[in-house]
Amino acid sequence: MPETSDRKDDHIRIIEDEDVETSGTGFAEVELVHEALPEIHRDEIDTSTTLFGHELEAPIVIESMTGGHPNTTKLNRALAAAAQETGVAMGVGSQRAGLDLEDDAVLESYTVVREAAPDAFLYGNVGAAQLLEYDIGDVEAAVDMIDADAMAVHLNFLQEAVQPEGDVDARGCLAEIEHVADRLSVPVVVKETGNGISRDTARRLADAGVDAIDVAGQGGTTWSGIESHRAAAVGADRQAQIGQLFRAWGVPTAVSTLEAAGEHDCVIASGGVRSGLDIAKAIALGARAGGLAKPFLGPAGKGTDAVVDLIETIMLELRTAMFVTGSESVTDLKTADYVCLGRTREYLDQR
Repeated sequence: MPETSDRKDDHIRIIEDEDVETSGTGFAEVELVHEALPEIHRDEIDTSTTLFGHELEAPIVIESMTGGHPNTTKLNRALAAAAQETGVAMGVGSQRAGLDLEDDAVLESYTVVREAAPDAFLYGNVGAAQLLEYDIGDVEAAVDMIDADAMAVHLNFLQEAVQPEGDVDARGCLAEIEHVADRLSVPVVVKETGNGISRDTARRLADAGVDAIDVAGQGGTTWSGIESHRAAAVGADRQAQIGQLFRAWGVPTAVSTLEAAGEHDCVIASGGVRSGLDIAKAIALGARAGGLAKPFLGPAGKGTDAVVDLIETIMLELRTAMFVTGSESVTDLKTADYVCLGRTREYLDQR
């Protein structure tokens, strides 16, 4: 199996077996102000929202995780079927392996998502560095591969810097993102991969015409840490040390959400989001939706029902947060009162 595909399998194994979690999203220091007299019925709260004109039952995104190795087909099938059943959005992992390899088993690890979720909002995924190699036709091929409703372009340059085989040429990527955003047949989401997006970067992306920003901030799964484990396994000790040094690098998710929402009207908050309460806080900070990745990985290995159960739990957590803030709709939640404390407040003050 070629290198790109094998790397996808390595990533899943390391996430499942090793300690690759960091703290510090900032959500623990964001407190929604309690409404003791909400004057609404909890079961009549409307959690629905829209994303690029597509209605979601709740502002929940199953974040880009996997695809590109036959071992991941089962996981993507379960995730997609659950997205179909619950009416939430889902992204696939980088489609580079599907575009570069002529392998039906690899391709199926991606195409399975539309087969399992004919009506769900699905988005594809290519790397910003790969845009320097691909033309617009290649990106359209990624759209066609899963009949995508949108395309994510991921920014993962710290991860690439830790990989012994990483692509560390970031020159010209913004111009290519602007080109794709202008010409692609579906909306373009630019997403980080665990290190966050600052206010200035969000402004540059907004000016480039991207349709949404997924902040994927610091505080959840650390791809620097994942690549450190991979580097150590092949004897690349210097790269492994770099990965550990930058393990907790980045803009905290809560800060990144607030800053990006000040520059763009469609922000997805991800990076250490672990509950419906975190999603509620993110929406109060200005996000359109909240995304989770690692929490879905274990349930996906058990099957669709386990993923659905987790989504329904997150939905109830979100609904409860809306109830006790007096928010009858997601629009109301966007104006819910909150306070920022501790390091998050200090970070924002320094900014």
